[in-house]
Amino acid sequence: MAIALIHSRAQCGVQAPPVQVEVHLSGGLPGMSIVGLPEAAVRESKDRVRAALMCARFEMPQRRITVNLAPADLPKDGARFDLPIALGILIASGQVPAGAVAELEFLGELALNGALRAVHGALTAAIAAGRAGRAVVLPEANASEAGLAGSVQVLPARSLLEVCAHLRGEGRIEAYRPRPASAPPAAGPDLADVVGQPKARRALEIAAAGGHHLLLVGPPGSGKTLLASCLPGLLPALDEQEALEAAAVRSLAQQRFDPSAWRTPAFRRPHHTASGIALVGGGSPPRPGEISLAHHGVLFLDELPEWDRRVLEVLREPLESGSITISRAAQQAEFPARFQLVAAMNPCPCGWAGDPSGRCRCTAEQIARYLARISGPLLDRIDLIVEVPRLSAAELHAGGTAGEDSAAVAARVHGARSRQAGRGGLNARLDHAALAGAVALCARGQALLDRAIDRLQLSTRVARRLLRVARTIADLAGAEAVQPEHLAEALSLRRWTVPG
Repeated sequence: MAIALIHSRAQCGVQAPPVQVEVHLSGGLPGMSIVGLPEAAVRESKDRVRAALMCARFEMPQRRITVNLAPADLPKDGARFDLPIALGILIASGQVPAGAVAELEFLGELALNGALRAVHGALTAAIAAGRAGRAVVLPEANASEAGLAGSVQVLPARSLLEVCAHLRGEGRIEAYRPRPASAPPAAGPDLADVVGQPKARRALEIAAAGGHHLLLVGPPGSGKTLLASCLPGLLPALDEQEALEAAAVRSLAQQRFDPSAWRTPAFRRPHHTASGIALVGGGSPPRPGEISLAHHGVLFLDELPEWDRRVLEVLREPLESGSITISRAAQQAEFPARFQLVAAMNPCPCGWAGDPSGRCRCTAEQIARYLARISGPLLDRIDLIVEVPRLSAAELHAGGTAGEDSAAVAARVHGARSRQAGRGGLNARLDHAALAGAVALCARGQALLDRAIDRLQLSTRVARRLLRVARTIADLAGAEAVQPEHLAEALSLRRWTVPG
C-alpha cells in the first residue's frame, strides 16, 4: 500500500481554495477512480493522465488507483488537476521522490503526449499559493499571468517530463522573471476627435474625475458612442491592487491576457442582445459576466432602451454594492463588479424627437412606451444625464479647430482624483457619513438643493448623487468647499427634457 499527497488549488469565484490530491495504490483489479465531487472534465483526467504517463515512458501501475480530491464537499471542475494527479501516481509508485513536493503547488492540463496546457484562474491560484508560502508549478503559457502575483515563486514548465526532472534533481526549472513592461496600447479615441458638444465633453470629464455613471441621450450620429469611447483615455492607470483584482477576473473568464496592459482600465461594450447571464455572470460552475469583466473599468451599454428590461434590472444591485453573487443549486460564487456605467440612447424609437428639423413622427404614446423600458430605479442610479444634440452645418464647419485633447483633460482628472484620494476614495463611492463630511453646503446652496428636491421631486438617492457630482466639480475647480455654482452645474447635468 502506498499513498502520495500533492498540493493544488480549485476555483470558486475569485477564490482559489486549497485542494489536497491524495493518491492511493492498493491491490485489486487495475483501474482508477476519482472521488471528491469531480465534474466531468476532472473525471476524464484518468484517461489523459494514463496516456501522458505512457508517452513519457513512465510505468502505469497495474494496481487499483484511488484519487481523492480533498475537501470532499468542494466541487472541482476543469483539467487543472491533471498534473497533480499524474505526479501523485508517480510518487505513490516510487518513480518520483516524495520529499520534493512538500513546498510546491501544482496546476496544469496534460496533453496526451505529456505536454502541459494552460488552465484558467492561474493568477488567483498563484496569489493564494504565495499567501500559503509555497511556490507554484504550472504551464509555461500561464507564467506571464501568474507572475503578476509578485509575492510567489512561479516555476513554468512545458511538459510532465520537465516537472519530473526538476523533482528528481536531474534538471532545474528556472523561476519566471517578468519582462520589462512595454508601453501599454492606446486607450481608445482621443477627445480631440469630438466636434463640438461642450456640455457632453464637460460631463465626460466630470464622470472620469469622480467615477460617476453617465447617460448620453441624442439622435443617431450625434457622437454618443465616440464620446463614450474616449472615457478610457481620461482615466488613470489602475493601482496594483485594482489591477490584480481585474486581471484575476479576466483569468477566470479565460480572456486573452496582455501583461503590458494589465493596469489599463477595461472598456466592455456588450451588444444589446446579450442575455442576463452574459451581463452579470452565471452558468454551472458560475462564471463572471460583463459587469465583472468591467471591474475597475467602464461598462458601455449602447442603445439602452433596446436592452431587455429584465436584463437591465439586474444591474441595480451591483451598481450599489460593487459585487454580484451567483447562486446555483450546487455552488455559490461572488464576483467583484465595481464598474463605471456609461450608456447611450436615442430619445424616441425613430431617434429624432426634439430635433429642430421636426422629422420625428413618433406619437407621445410611442415615446412614452419606448422610454418606459428604462425603469425609474435604474435612472436613479445614474449620476449624469446629458443631451447630445445633432450638430448644425455651422457647428460642423467650426469643428475644424480641435478642442482639448484627452491628455489635457486627463491631467485635470488626475488632479481631482488626487484630492479625492486624500478623503479616502472616489466621490461616486462616498457613503452617507463620508459625504456629509466632504460636502458642507452654505445656506444659499442648501436652499438651492431644497428647491430642486421639491420642484423636481428628487429621491433621496438622487439628491445624494447630486451632492457627489457637485463635490467632483469642486475638486476639478480646486475648491475646498462645494459652492452653489457647483451644485447648480450638477443639477444642469442631470436634467433631461422628455420629448413629446
